[in-house]
Amino acid sequence: MPTDTTFTTPQLDIAAELLTLLRDTGTEPRPDIQLEALTLAVAADLPVLLWGEPGIGKTAALTQLAEALDLPLTTVIASVHEPSDFAGLPVVGDDPATHGVPMAPPDWAVRLVRAGRGLLFLDELSTAPPAVQAALLRLVLERRIGALQLPPGVRIVAAANPRSSAADGWELSPPLANRFVHLRWTHDHEVVVRGLGGTWPRATLPRLDPEKLAGAVEFARRAVCALLTVRPKLVHQLPSNETRRGGAWPSPRSWDMTLSLIAFATAAGSSREVLSLLVRGAVGDGPGLELLASLAHLDLPDPESLLADPTNADLPERGDLRQAVLDGVVAAVRARPDKPRWDAAWTVLVQALETGPPDLVVVPATTLASLRQDDWDVPAQIERLAGVVILSRRADRAADRVAGRSGGAGMSGAEGGR
Repeated sequence: MPTDTTFTTPQLDIAAELLTLLRDTGTEPRPDIQLEALTLAVAADLPVLLWGEPGIGKTAALTQLAEALDLPLTTVIASVHEPSDFAGLPVVGDDPATHGVPMAPPDWAVRLVRAGRGLLFLDELSTAPPAVQAALLRLVLERRIGALQLPPGVRIVAAANPRSSAADGWELSPPLANRFVHLRWTHDHEVVVRGLGGTWPRATLPRLDPEKLAGAVEFARRAVCALLTVRPKLVHQLPSNETRRGGAWPSPRSWDMTLSLIAFATAAGSSREVLSLLVRGAVGDGPGLELLASLAHLDLPDPESLLADPTNADLPERGDLRQAVLDGVVAAVRARPDKPRWDAAWTVLVQALETGPPDLVVVPATTLASLRQDDWDVPAQIERLAGVVILSRRADRAADRVAGRSGGAGMSGAEGGR
């Protein structure tokens, strides 16, 4: 009986050659804020959790990242393992009463220790049952599996699908969720099209400027501490919603991660968009946005420095930041009023008038004038600001009159209608 030789060995060899050609892709340097945020968090040695729909490219991104960083990739599907696979399997020795019962680690953990470095990829995390999630706590935070300590050269990245699209999915437990930097992974149409054409973006470690390291740490500490000083409730805020508990939320642990992320992003000169992904991924959208908003004011000049040398005041160009600086100068005089400081503040306001929009000095000038004490002479600089303040008041009164006439006309029309 004749046999079908369509798929003989030579045909399989040709098919293998075709598959090789399909897999032969290259990389190129291309701005990608998701990939940069992921790489920066990996460099900071923080566990990262990628959230995205199935097929979005999370696994492919991790594979490419491992290749670009020259790290051996170890993939562990969390949902198909038992808790003992992460806590360690008990091994009874000759005399357990004397030596105890050691917990033997799995083979993949032993391979990572032997290599001394690597990228541990915990996939399908949202399909892992609660018992497995509990067993993962020590691995993610302390890097311990049984009696084995993973070396410092091992980085941990996980991936998960939202519960709505996960196969028999679970919400992440709050203790496990709070150990990760959460990054939302979405697709970029241009990146996908170019990648399918054979060229994907290249992941590279961030270039940290050695001269910026100390300043980056100081800036990060000042940023986090300044916010938590005025917003103490943000230090620890466990969400009441179960879904949000499985994401990023503020705690002392996640604020510590945020501090590291700010320091790394500052030393690397990363964009605000990258920093936004990282900060919100550590402490959540609300606290993260508050922190990002406060960062702009950290670079503002110190009011006391401006009062000490008002003629050389270097004021921000942006209107809201300039207004904040002027308000800060007036507040500093109010807190510690004396004649030299009051005069210096007027000099700063004149500098602002000469170098920016005049309307920004109206409110600070009016407030500063109200701080004058009876025995203080009026400085000459006030004359240069008086016109702006008077003009502003006239404009306000004119606007009030126009509004009054409009209201009166509307009332008369209504009365006429009656």
